[in-house]
Amino acid sequence: MFKPTWTAERLELLKSGFEAGLSCRQIAADIGVSRNAVIGKMSRLNLSRVEGAGAGHSERPPREMRLPRPRRISQRQILMALPEPAAEEAPLCSEHRCSLLELSEETCRWPISNLGAAGAWFCGNKTLERLPYCAGHARLAYHSSRQRPVLRG
Repeated sequence: MFKPTWTAERLELLKSGFEAGLSCRQIAADIGVSRNAVIGKMSRLNLSRVEGAGAGHSERPPREMRLPRPRRISQRQILMALPEPAAEEAPLCSEHRCSLLELSEETCRWPISNLGAAGAWFCGNKTLERLPYCAGHARLAYHSSRQRPVLRG
């Protein structure tokens, strides 16, 4: 036969443990249910703790008291937030070419020549913040093929 988890006796134990300042883990051990069952029941009964109440309290603070997590911003989101430059503002060829050994955080890593050949070159223009490419090459790298401009040599 079905026996309910939350009997009147267990509810009284939950409330008395809560008022005594016991942690949810301690209350669960006394009652004989899981910690998550205690947390869920306390939530449904609108029992909440004031910060600092209860010596053994180790659960997370209520949602209202938590700070939001910083959102990760993808490189694509950074790129899409930039204004669309004019063609002359975002060169696709550069006079700042550099070799593999000259690449740094501030130089565009877009390959200009065949990487397997001797004397391989990279764009070398100044990169956009948090991106490995200059503005012109970043637009090529992060747009779909339908939006990518046709390059003619």
